[in-house]
Amino acid sequence: QVQLVESGGGLVQAGGSLRLSCAASGRTFNSYNMGWFRQAPGKEREFVARITWRGSSTWYADSVKGRFTISRDNAKNTVYLQMNSLKPEDTAVYYCAAGLIGGSTEGSYNYWGQGTQVTVSS
Repeated sequence: QVQLVESGGGLVQAGGSLRLSCAASGRTFNSYNMGWFRQAPGKEREFVARITWRGSSTWYADSVKGRFTISRDNAKNTVYLQMNSLKPEDTAVYYCAAGLIGGSTEGSYNYWGQGTQVTVSS
């Protein structure tokens, strides 16, 4: 079993930046594909970004493409989400996820963090 803990969320004004971190423990981190999802109030959880276990390939939702960057440091067992040019519609709880099968759906991931709140004011 792998445990995931997100951090770095907070309150920021529109146009600002935040960097989320997801620290993994419990199992071999390097074997997992990693993803970020988010859930806004009153909406279902949606895919944001994902990265392969080697970090050689990344995917992004159209809504964040060009603004967000996912990366990982396997030596530190950590995955990051750099968020720039934030918009009020980015406000959500952001979740880190790990899975052995790559994909952009919730079913592709076996382990989830508890989430970190990101609030973007206008």
